[in-house]
Amino acid sequence: MKNITYSLLALFLLANHQTVHAQLIPVLGSQRAGTAMGQFLKIGVGGRAVGMGETFVAVANDASALFWNPAGVTQLEKSEITFSHTEWPVDVQHEFFGYVHKLNAQSYLGVSAIVLHTDDFEETTEFQPLGTGRFVSFGDAAFGLTYARKMTDRFSVGLTVKYIDETLDNLHARNVFIDFGTFFWTGFGSSRFAIAVTNFGTNIEPSGTLLLRDGTKITDFQDFSPPTIFRIGLATEVIDNSSHMLTTSVQLNHLNDNAENFNFGLEYWWNKILALRGGYRLNVDEESLAFGAGLALPLQLIDLNLDVSYTDFGQLGSASRFSASIKF
Repeated sequence: MKNITYSLLALFLLANHQTVHAQLIPVLGSQRAGTAMGQFLKIGVGGRAVGMGETFVAVANDASALFWNPAGVTQLEKSEITFSHTEWPVDVQHEFFGYVHKLNAQSYLGVSAIVLHTDDFEETTEFQPLGTGRFVSFGDAAFGLTYARKMTDRFSVGLTVKYIDETLDNLHARNVFIDFGTFFWTGFGSSRFAIAVTNFGTNIEPSGTLLLRDGTKITDFQDFSPPTIFRIGLATEVIDNSSHMLTTSVQLNHLNDNAENFNFGLEYWWNKILALRGGYRLNVDEESLAFGAGLALPLQLIDLNLDVSYTDFGQLGSASRFSASIKF
């Protein structure tokens, strides 16, 4: 009964999103947009998670949990490798790699890497808006080390330490951030509750030398805050039998550089082989609607999962993701 009530409430909020937008989630904090660096750390990873509208903090039961909630990796029954590729707007590519190793029944160790890259592009200036003939490079990277542990059979914690490097031409912005997550099985059916804080750390200040048109060299730059995100989520299965499983998930996201937003997602599995997913995000300007699909292939020595997702960016176009995971 509790599961049915929870699902009906989530559907009601989704159907009345204009009321929710105006009353429950007012546009507070949007004036902070553009005040944080490391924006590539906010791009969601994994065809499965993004296909559910990024309502994954309380689901987080595959290797992509290294990104969403480090405590979630304690749900893995086997070691797992995952890779995710994203076709981002304006010809930008986003890659994620993660590996989770099960040390024992309580402890898990993980490593992850994120790379955002694009082709070199021609430099433009105020006086040469069509290009100077000089090409510059741009790219971001992050590398993380995760440790997670089951404190009890219902409560887990996880911690990630990651090093980030943002590069634009000869300028770099480097720092170390921390992700922290908790995962709790409530005991009411399959419902679980999770909290994660990601990208927590000190301000970032670019380093390098910027040469102005008049020959002036600039080596001191303003520092900016990290893109810290606080996520809190609930998830449960409203249907769970040998042939069908339907998972619902809701999540509230608090960003230090933008307004809060509310996500709702669904995942349906047929015979534990084929999955269909959908999600919607409230109180965001773009990237509100997402959907996707997945395929689970149990092979002789490994379990292979393939997932795809599509996200609508409105006037900016769309983003598509493909991810593959191997459990062994």
